[in-house]
Amino acid sequence: MKTQNNTMMQYFEWYLPNDTKHWERLAEDSDHLKNLGINYVWLPPAYKGSGGKNDVGYGVYDLYDLGEFDQKGSVPTKYGTKEEYINAIEVLKAKNIKVIADIVLNHKMGADETEEVLAIQENADNRNESMSEARPIKAWTKYNFPGRGNTYSDFKWNWTHFHGVDWDDSTETASIYKFYGKHWDENVDKEKGNFDYLMGADIDLNNYDVVAELTNWGKWYLAVTQVDGLRLDAVKHIRSEFFPEWLKDVEDSVNKDLFVVGEYWSANIDTINHYLEQSKGCMNLFDVPLHYNFLKAATSNGEFDMRTIFDGTLVQSNPQKAVTFVDNHDTQIGQALESWIPDWFKPIAYSLILLRKDGLPCVFYGDYYGIPEKGMAGQNEILDELLKVRKLYCYGEQQDYFENEDLIGFARKGDFEHENSGVAVVMTNEKAGSICMNMGMDFAGKEFQDCLGNIQEIVAIDENGNGEFKCQDGSVSVWILKKT
Repeated sequence: MKTQNNTMMQYFEWYLPNDTKHWERLAEDSDHLKNLGINYVWLPPAYKGSGGKNDVGYGVYDLYDLGEFDQKGSVPTKYGTKEEYINAIEVLKAKNIKVIADIVLNHKMGADETEEVLAIQENADNRNESMSEARPIKAWTKYNFPGRGNTYSDFKWNWTHFHGVDWDDSTETASIYKFYGKHWDENVDKEKGNFDYLMGADIDLNNYDVVAELTNWGKWYLAVTQVDGLRLDAVKHIRSEFFPEWLKDVEDSVNKDLFVVGEYWSANIDTINHYLEQSKGCMNLFDVPLHYNFLKAATSNGEFDMRTIFDGTLVQSNPQKAVTFVDNHDTQIGQALESWIPDWFKPIAYSLILLRKDGLPCVFYGDYYGIPEKGMAGQNEILDELLKVRKLYCYGEQQDYFENEDLIGFARKGDFEHENSGVAVVMTNEKAGSICMNMGMDFAGKEFQDCLGNIQEIVAIDENGNGEFKCQDGSVSVWILKKT
């Protein structure tokens, strides 16, 4: 039986149109995704946000409303109705594409009513430092869900279910307010002293009733949607003990192992590996350090040492837990973590995640389909070719040629299971050049061509299995067996 290189696609970007048609488009696109070799599709948050159909999904209002109830000004979410969501999942699963759902359990937004609560104003830059004595504030913390009522759950949220908020409605003042008698969780990221609080009403995951309700919701959600995995939002802000227990409970309820990847946004590999240990290895993590290495390489005017592109990355230190990516909805222009990889470097970066053996690579919707809102075209033609090469040819032993600070390459020598497999990749962040790479004796006398079309010459493999593979200035060339 032939094996396949697994590949994920993040099937959304921040500026998708608010037309409630995304789930329909996804279902229509499923054959195309299958043909590309996409095995996992990461979908945006599917529940009602505080902005209704204008909400990307991270301003969570009601986890139980998947586009079914008239709340926040609309029945559908930004992406469509519950029925369309379930249908898209079923269509993808019928094509053996696993569906990864985006889960946001850190905060809630868009409360139905305010409550008067005693709270202490905190220093935004050092959350361990109080700026005031406890005093009454008016906090948006009551969630009654009048549009849904008690359907699926009769749990109603109030201030006791949260740690704090970022708005006092009585004085119309934005600040960080910790509720009197509450404490930020300890086992969270240490940025800003304690990074428990992120936004909105911060959910108290030490509250027994809250944990029970979120566990019940997780079981309900998995039973209803039948998704295959979860993308966990903002895990650096959530105590590290929470997810191992929560995931075990919800996985047991459906009697299957989920594919789980967390978003721990840090460029520090020690911090990321520490979280993997603290969370008992219950999830994979996105390789944020690699993203920032790409950014440095692309914006250093050729000064970045390409031999170090994988230094300090998750795919280097813990490849079995790494989900590699180039950009995502948070790094795109205009967003909170803006760190957009320039277009010229995108083919190089994608070659480094799609054509190598380690990590699960994730292709960003905005890179493939473009971002019309920002007038940005997609690179689907190049990505089509790289995905095809990954699917058909990226097998066998991998040998690196990281010997020049600007010009690097690697060879995949192919295997007997995959006809014509084997690929040579050469790239530079500065001047054109060539690297002599060994493809193995089985390729002696064969000819290779650059499938990206950047180099027109043909490379002949000598009797020892060696070939001189080139690339142009600031470019990548991907060499496969010449078609006869």
